Amino acid sequence: MIDVASPAAASAKRAGWWRGDGSEPVRRNLGLVGVLVLLYLVGALARPDIFLHGGRLWSNELTVLTQASSIGVITIGMTFVMISGGIDLSVGALLALASVWSTTVATQSYGPGVMILAALLVGAGSGLVNGILIAYGRMVPFIATLATMVAARGLAQKISGKLTQIVKVTSFNRIAEWRPLGIPLLVIIFVVVAVLAWVLLNRTTFGRRTVAIGGNAEAARLAGINIRRHTLLVYTLSGLCCGIAAVMVTAQATAGSSDHGNLYELNAIAAAIIGGTALTGGRGTIVGSVLGVLVFTQIYNLFIVKNLQTEYQQIAQGVIIVAAVLIQQFRVAALRRPVPPGA
Repeated sequence: MIDVASPAAASAKRAGWWRGDGSEPVRRNLGLVGVLVLLYLVGALARPDIFLHGGRLWSNELTVLTQASSIGVITIGMTFVMISGGIDLSVGALLALASVWSTTVATQSYGPGVMILAALLVGAGSGLVNGILIAYGRMVPFIATLATMVAARGLAQKISGKLTQIVKVTSFNRIAEWRPLGIPLLVIIFVVVAVLAWVLLNRTTFGRRTVAIGGNAEAARLAGINIRRHTLLVYTLSGLCCGIAAVMVTAQATAGSSDHGNLYELNAIAAAIIGGTALTGGRGTIVGSVLGVLVFTQIYNLFIVKNLQTEYQQIAQGVIIVAAVLIQQFRVAALRRPVPPGA
């Protein structure tokens, strides 16, 4: 029970529905579900032959989920980074590097298992480099990951010779084709990663420490948390998600390319912000980030079915990001406003 005399209670009373109690993420997520329903209604009005026809509707929604799967995995890793108070601009480039490295002729000669392992190790290893630069090199996350982004993309181009590397291992390509119980394996991978991430964030010490560091790094240090080591692990986790996404994207494209993952970092940050992850750290949910990915992917799908130019989608995406950031700032300002005497 909240003490009515406490600052938290005063802020909650003052801020109304903007209050910072435990129900805020639920309200936000319900709002995102409402947005998804609204987008479906728009689709039903625009293309009733797709959105109101049972068979085609199911096929279209599975397509949306498949499109969201790889960027969704990236967004989950980004969510941990942002909750810890950091940022990772290198995720798209790390995906490309992992994709290229895992599809070289030498790697393919060892079979699908080694290809998958190579992608995961390259992603996690690159994330580890980010963590070392930030945690022990004391570099600003923006600068460190920006440098890694440029270097990783350049290394991917060097390895591939700026050429597309066709995957000739049929069993690897089947990752994108296999549909257990009629559901694409890529969607299942996305769901499994999201569930594991939810457990890690909400039910483990790792998750609590991530939130603590993002909320107040100095207080976390005084509480005995090894901030450097934890930051290292968070960026390694983000890199691992890049490796998983690289496997998914490569299987879908049946090829590795240094162009894979273009602008994924912006899409992931945008989806996390829409889902309620604070740019300043200390707050965010996996469910919210997943819903944010689905909102953007559904918008993209609507543009496709209506044969509209992608430029309009990018404009809409920018407007949504600005609106989400303004809402965050408005909420923070409401919570910080002094309590009038007698309130």
